[in-house]
Amino acid sequence: MNAVPRPLTALAAVLTVAAGLGVRLLWDGPVPKYAGDALYTVLIYTFVLLVAPRVRPWAAALVSAGLSWAIEFAQLGEIPAALRPLLGSTFNPPDLLWYAVGAGVAWVIHTVTRARLAR
Repeated sequence: MNAVPRPLTALAAVLTVAAGLGVRLLWDGPVPKYAGDALYTVLIYTFVLLVAPRVRPWAAALVSAGLSWAIEFAQLGEIPAALRPLLGSTFNPPDLLWYAVGAGVAWVIHTVTRARLAR
């Protein structure tokens, strides 16, 4: 099983943050909100790869979606004020779908990248 090099994964994390900021600059309304949800999960996916570079893509997708969903469901309770900018404060059911989309996109990119690196 080949791993994506950590520098490439770190670059993907930086590009994910840049994409999230770019989406917020370019659009209003639901586009940046839901794109941000998907990109939030992609960022978690990159963090999973940085910690465990040999993780299988399906496992990284499940972990990143699972963490995103856990954070979303935690919003049903009280999130401390200091953590709200990072974790949010209001439960929104459609976010769960967009987290799955982000995990799926990251899974595809990871799978393709691993296959290309194996050649």
